[in-house]
Amino acid sequence: MKHPREVLLGAQAATAFLPVCDHYSGVEARMRKSLQLQAEMIDEFGACVFDVTLDCEDGAPVGGEDDHAAMVVSLAALASDKARVAVRVHAVDHPAFESDMSVVAGKLAHQLSHIMIPKVESIDDVIRAEQALRAASAGHLPLHVLIESPLAVRNAFDIAAHPRVQSLSFGLMDFVSSHGGAIPADAMSSQGQFAHPLVVRAKLEIASACHAYGKVPSHCVVTEFNDASAMTLAVQRASRELGYTRMWSIHPNQIRSILAAFSPSEAEIEDASKIIAAGVRVDWAPISFDGKLHDRASYRYFWQVLERAHRTGSALPADTQTYFTHALA
Repeated sequence: MKHPREVLLGAQAATAFLPVCDHYSGVEARMRKSLQLQAEMIDEFGACVFDVTLDCEDGAPVGGEDDHAAMVVSLAALASDKARVAVRVHAVDHPAFESDMSVVAGKLAHQLSHIMIPKVESIDDVIRAEQALRAASAGHLPLHVLIESPLAVRNAFDIAAHPRVQSLSFGLMDFVSSHGGAIPADAMSSQGQFAHPLVVRAKLEIASACHAYGKVPSHCVVTEFNDASAMTLAVQRASRELGYTRMWSIHPNQIRSILAAFSPSEAEIEDASKIIAAGVRVDWAPISFDGKLHDRASYRYFWQVLERAHRTGSALPADTQTYFTHALA
């Protein structure tokens, strides 16, 4: 019998399955702690429930880009084969970009989960990054891109359509700053970013572009990293109102809040498990469940609930858990 993924996930479903949390660190001590925490949580959950992205862009001191990239390579090389480690390199127009790609992608081509490219403005930037990957013999690596300006938002659909792009992230701080003071600083706060029309419009465009091409929309940071309630509220609004399926963390305290906020409830998991089991029994023909009709369209939705439960470390019924016997894709 075919796996539910094979039956249900077609042209209208995401093509990539990523952890719901992407954790960033750029200072060596914090990078080491992030990788250690990831290893501990892999043991705890039996799966890699968040990515660690080591930062060469904001993490490297001016003039020390090459040394910083070499240090990032040495740290990433120590990660286990169960880990998901990525690197954010410099933007394509930065003098250190070519060197970053040559060193990082060249030496870690078979260890990284992806490369993050910041300040992508157009499809031409994506093509340049793809060419750099190929030059480093790392042409298979997915690209994640940061959308950080009004022009980038305008081009989001073209960027998301590129086959090498796996995810689009929204760069809140740079987006607000790129408006020359026309957007107030409050729009960078955990609450203000959901209120200013230009910021909300940008988030919606990015999420829509991702879903149009089966890519993963990744929501921006919450800078109030000691405010757990603000983090939880931001994740809930990003996922339930704006269509995001992944979010950045900039402090270890935020990781579990992101996992919890993206996790389906026990009731949602129970219903999804029952509906998928019923669909399997009838070879995915339509059924009635609690007085409601379900067919392949709703089966797809409920299967994705189970995928999300697995990727957030949620407990699954034993018969459902058998679908996830291997580590995360």
